[in-house]
Amino acid sequence: MNSVDLVTMTLKNLLQRKIRTVLTVTGVAIGTTSIIIMLSIGIGLNEGFKEELSRMGSLNIINVRSPSDGMRFAGMEHGEGMGGDKNKQQQLDDQAVALFAQIPEVEAVVPFIEVSGMLAAGKYIAHMEIQGIDPGQMDKLNLTTGQGRLLEGGDNLNVLFGAQIQNFFHNPRARSHAPAEIDLMKDKLTLSLDMFYGRDTGNDDGRSKKPLAYTVKGIGILEEGNYEYNYSVFMPLEPLKKMVRDYNRSKKPSEAIKLDGYSKILVKVKNINDVQRVQQQIKDMGFYADSLTDILESMQKTAAGIQRVLGAIGAVALLVAAIGITNTMVMSIYERTREIGVMKVIGASLGDIRKLFLFESGMIGFFGGVVGVAFSYGVSYLLNTTGFVLFDTGRMQGGAGNTSIIPLWLAASALAFSSLIGLISGYYPARRAMNLSALEAIKKE
Repeated sequence: MNSVDLVTMTLKNLLQRKIRTVLTVTGVAIGTTSIIIMLSIGIGLNEGFKEELSRMGSLNIINVRSPSDGMRFAGMEHGEGMGGDKNKQQQLDDQAVALFAQIPEVEAVVPFIEVSGMLAAGKYIAHMEIQGIDPGQMDKLNLTTGQGRLLEGGDNLNVLFGAQIQNFFHNPRARSHAPAEIDLMKDKLTLSLDMFYGRDTGNDDGRSKKPLAYTVKGIGILEEGNYEYNYSVFMPLEPLKKMVRDYNRSKKPSEAIKLDGYSKILVKVKNINDVQRVQQQIKDMGFYADSLTDILESMQKTAAGIQRVLGAIGAVALLVAAIGITNTMVMSIYERTREIGVMKVIGASLGDIRKLFLFESGMIGFFGGVVGVAFSYGVSYLLNTTGFVLFDTGRMQGGAGNTSIIPLWLAASALAFSSLIGLISGYYPARRAMNLSALEAIKKE
């Protein structure tokens, strides 16, 4: 029996029993749709986690702090969560920057110093964290501006604002908390590291010197969306260091800003898949290192567990469909017993009979898979357009992610799997057909 005869006979036999074939194919389609949709929701959940975390910062950036700062930052004791020698104290200095830069997977190393300060615009003041950075490294942070530009080489007392900084300004003399009427890009701004700057306290609190203040210029405001930098103020590293030195000279030693090395160093890794390995290397050097991939890894484990449960639910539906295929093929044998006997008498081999029944069951699985894949895309579209949310991963807070995502590999795998289920389901009926006695089959009415 050649391939053309095999296909012709298969289609003829399936079409002769249209209702049964349609019902069996429908069962496979429902099973295929179930497993695709369940898995697609798990994939959508995983992508939703990534989207939400990417709003908090870049997933391929490692935040490095000194062991003492890192433990205080994370609320840990005795070096918990650090690799390497927990008693070894490492400084975040130029030597550390050079050390991190030697790691092959690292794309960029960006050191920061962080100090608190007061920014004034006319009658309005705001307390904020100022981050000193090398202007030439700003492009490594994947930041974009909503207004103006990023810091560049040659900037001195220019500052770049996070998207939410304007909401920090208030009038200390006003009783109400009306929004500040200022333009960060145009208004005259003064910056001081003295926390009493711009405040009318009624006395000098023992202060005999007027707080040092510097006129700064706003050159840009970051685009809304990056939670990590929404409340940051960036300025060039060297001018900020000079401001710290000037401040310390004007204060008592007990009031000085302690700035030993850098406050933190951001290590940008080329490939997100290498982040955890590079992070562990940095920990082994004696530093505290964390990244958003720590959270992502935990979220992905949760998503994987949910995906397994959802996939199992879909697999049950496909198992029921497989039983339906087996039942259909067994019934077909009973109805075609005489036909099988005639085929054996005229010279059809056992292999031909096996191929015929396996091909029929495989075609039922394939057609059911095709219908199921098509139906899955329709259901996925409805889930995404109607705003259905099974697990809230931030979409309700303005995220644009989809609840259901069907990648091409999932559709192709489901189609192949449904065809395989059809072949497996047809194995027992095919064996039964092969074992029929030719003479007994011919005698059967």
